[in-house]
Amino acid sequence: MNESFAVFDEFRFETQPVGVKYLVRQPEGISRLDQKMALCEMLKKAQGGDVFYADAKNHTCEAGPYVLGQSEGEPQFISGEFGAGLGAFKDNRAAARVYNYLPRIARNSVNYVVLSPLDKLSFDPDVMIFLVPTSQAWTILRAMSYNTGKKWSSQYSTAIGCAWLYVYPFLSGEVNFITSGMGFGMRRRRLFPEGLQFISIPFDQLSSIMSTLSEMPWTPEPFKPDGLEYVKQLRQKLGLE
Repeated sequence: MNESFAVFDEFRFETQPVGVKYLVRQPEGISRLDQKMALCEMLKKAQGGDVFYADAKNHTCEAGPYVLGQSEGEPQFISGEFGAGLGAFKDNRAAARVYNYLPRIARNSVNYVVLSPLDKLSFDPDVMIFLVPTSQAWTILRAMSYNTGKKWSSQYSTAIGCAWLYVYPFLSGEVNFITSGMGFGMRRRRLFPEGLQFISIPFDQLSSIMSTLSEMPWTPEPFKPDGLEYVKQLRQKLGLE
């Protein structure tokens, strides 16, 4: 693993975080995925230890190439017929609405997607995706807002959850977090344990978060065994008692 990511070793993650890279040209020294699967399934495969790249022909779910800007999407999807037919939405109009706000990379700007688990990461990721228990998610999100006070905001939709993990952070520059088991496709495929937190960090926030993790107390004083006394003394000091 690249030494710059060493701070993440302290988490002792049960599930490997995955780095994602978007490329126009075919990567060198990395093998092409030798099977076809959905974009969310590729995340699961990389969590298991595989390093690979995928192109548009590797996808079995139309949502992946669509949100990556590799296809325009079939009319049956854009119109909402497919989403309504699956039972994800009541009718076509509800299912079609999703396509009006889904984050989507500009057409033809991404031809290849590279995925690697953290312990084999050899490139500067565009997005880093974590799947962690709430206690670890809390620490990572605190590191995002510790120096800035930025709010935590979760963005998601009933279906096409891959867009919010892979694409939204990349385009917006915002950290996103989602509870596993909430997405229609990933739940249908039974890919991930329920009740964990996905955290997706874009490239322009990753170094800042890692730096903050190296400096920030992971256990604030009020959470320590003598935390109640600490809070009492602080209130006295500030004239609140």
